[in-house]
Amino acid sequence: MTETIQHIRLSELNKQIQTVIESNFNDLTLWVIADITNHSFKEKTNYHYFDFVEKAEDSNKLIAKISGKAWGTGSSKIKDFERITGQRFTNNINVLVRVKVNYHIEFGLSLDVKDIDTNFTIGVLEQQRQATLASLVANNPEVIAKVGDRYVTRNGKIPLPMVIQRIAVVASKTSAGNEDFKHTLLNNPYGFKFDIHDYHTVVQNEANAQQFLETLIDVFKSNIKYDVVVINRGGGAQTDFLIFDNYKIGLAVARFPIPIITGIGHQKNETITDLMAHTQTKTPTKAAEFIITHNKQFEDEILNFQKSILIKSQQIFSVYYQSLTGLNTSIINKSRTLLNDYKDKLVLNNQLVINKTKTLLFQNKSSLSFIVSTLVSKPIVITSNRLNDLANTVSNISSFKTSYLRNQRGYLGHLVSVINLMSPKNILKKGFAIVKYNGEITSNPDELSPGSEMEVIMMDKSIKSTIKSKSNYNGSEFNL
Repeated sequence: MTETIQHIRLSELNKQIQTVIESNFNDLTLWVIADITNHSFKEKTNYHYFDFVEKAEDSNKLIAKISGKAWGTGSSKIKDFERITGQRFTNNINVLVRVKVNYHIEFGLSLDVKDIDTNFTIGVLEQQRQATLASLVANNPEVIAKVGDRYVTRNGKIPLPMVIQRIAVVASKTSAGNEDFKHTLLNNPYGFKFDIHDYHTVVQNEANAQQFLETLIDVFKSNIKYDVVVINRGGGAQTDFLIFDNYKIGLAVARFPIPIITGIGHQKNETITDLMAHTQTKTPTKAAEFIITHNKQFEDEILNFQKSILIKSQQIFSVYYQSLTGLNTSIINKSRTLLNDYKDKLVLNNQLVINKTKTLLFQNKSSLSFIVSTLVSKPIVITSNRLNDLANTVSNISSFKTSYLRNQRGYLGHLVSVINLMSPKNILKKGFAIVKYNGEITSNPDELSPGSEMEVIMMDKSIKSTIKSKSNYNGSEFNL
């Protein structure tokens, strides 16, 4: 016979557990620090469901977990929390909450939220933010420095161009704030033209920080000479901006070689990206207005400079016009005085020229008479001398002609003797012969080969023969 095991029903066990818990925690509420996970909200019932978890300090390992819920007063406290902090009550936030332990025999153990400390969550986020800022300054002194309450970065030191025109915009593809930014720029009342290049990325949730960083790198690698980079994002809860408190993004912004303007859309705290950037504005529209104002200031400076030039030119013209008027009057008066003075001198000089001319004409008349006499007699003498020279030259030509011709005849006779001596006829008489190959005279034995025909011309005979052999010959037989 099988022994009967003592047992109770599960509902009875759960009731006993409920009794124990209620006897110990009935009117007791406790303040608990925990992270929120698995959050969901039923809008129809105004119920929040989630899990409270605690993680190990040196890792993400869970060391405690319990279900949580909020309704009625708890839901109202959560709504106040979101309004005060700007932070949505959602996953991955660390909270300090006042809870009541509750055990339901059907749904099990849970913690009911009765209150939530807004200052604690704000403090935790701020501590994390301050720790990141301290790390950025400590690890990157060549890029980031804290001066008083300000952060001085390499990006912040880059001077803005006098006119901002080519703009790279880093924003979400569906961002309404970015559309406001572009609408404000392109419809500015001054008719300024802008060249806007969109670089779309995710601009919320810290888990997307690497994607955001890679988009910034894409802007850098584009090799386009942008005047500024604008980071745009619309409004949202505080946790939506946690991506802009990321260490790597903050460092990248501080080091970026192009001035960065932020229009992230928050109205309360500054993000680390704001502090590291060249210029921060509250919203994308404000960023656009900043750029328009910057360009308008340059235009105003140019227009003011133009006005200053016109005014200064008029002043200078007025001063110099008065000086020119006085100088003109002085020149006229001085000219009249000089004309009167030189008129008297000219009358005197005219009389002197007339008298001097008469004297010179009289003196030169005698010289001209002598020259005329000389010119009449001089050609006769010159002609006589030249005739004598010509007679002497003719005599010399006659005497030297006979001697010259005799010498030239002797020289010609010598040349004829040499030519006759070297003529082929006389050479053939001496026993030499002329060799012709292929109808042409040749003296090159390399052209002749055994078996070929050649013609040998002697003094009075021509012999045609066929070459039987060919050998070297040193010519020593005719040496003297």
